[in-house]
Amino acid sequence: MTSTMRWQLDITAVSAISHRGEHSATTTTLFRREKILQPNGSAALVPIVSGNSFRGALRRIGEELLRDVLAYEGLLSLSAAHTLRNGGSLTKVTGEPLSGERLHRLRTLNPQVSVFGGSGGGRMIDGCLRVGKVIPHVLETDHLMSRPAPDRAVLSQFDTMALERYSRFDDSTDHDFPAVGRTDAATVDGSSLMRYEIETLPAGTRFESFLRLDRATDLDVAFFSDVVGRFVESGTIGGRTAIGHGLVRTRFERTLLAGDEPKELDWRTHLRERRDEALEVMEALT
Repeated sequence: MTSTMRWQLDITAVSAISHRGEHSATTTTLFRREKILQPNGSAALVPIVSGNSFRGALRRIGEELLRDVLAYEGLLSLSAAHTLRNGGSLTKVTGEPLSGERLHRLRTLNPQVSVFGGSGGGRMIDGCLRVGKVIPHVLETDHLMSRPAPDRAVLSQFDTMALERYSRFDDSTDHDFPAVGRTDAATVDGSSLMRYEIETLPAGTRFESFLRLDRATDLDVAFFSDVVGRFVESGTIGGRTAIGHGLVRTRFERTLLAGDEPKELDWRTHLRERRDEALEVMEALT
């Protein structure tokens, strides 16, 4: 039997959230925006974290969990590793495209592929996961939220958005700068200072999103429940995580929408006992 599950997510930014939009020739990186129709019929461009970005963050968590269990470091082809890590790309294969029993075995022995899908083996592989966009609770999205703001006024995006300013200095004249063998000609007359700005949603911003597994097996649900748990524990959204952006606190409600309540399954032990077979079927992603 299979199950259809939904996770309703309530996300609060613990640090500033940044998510780059269209390329800008200036030193200001603007937040990605989407058009949202307002109750009065007007339209507003609102900062929203894309579902593609959120799905990618979850996919990377899933790949790391799977890698720790199957210990396939250094054993996979580059194309198979790309499929597991970032979804891969559709390319021609010399043999038969992945289908039928081979595809079924792959999904059975690799929950990362079964849940997230990808491109490999000469075809697009559909996953059972559906990911919602991460929508901030601002005045322009208030009518889309499932829960009202608790005991506080909802600010407009114009009052919510922030600009973080950064400076980068040339410290080659400092006494502790490492000695160099030669100086590149291009750097002799270079500027010693660079300033840039990043548009962000500040810490404290509340977001809503959802995750849904359609007709998932017990193995899929057990694996993805750990992915969600790892995201709640230490996940991030958006970009610039190397400089402290993207930290979130997440709560969720899980609901069974169809099928039977999934049976508890130790997916790690299940896959370790079938490691050789699981590694063999992953060759089909080449």
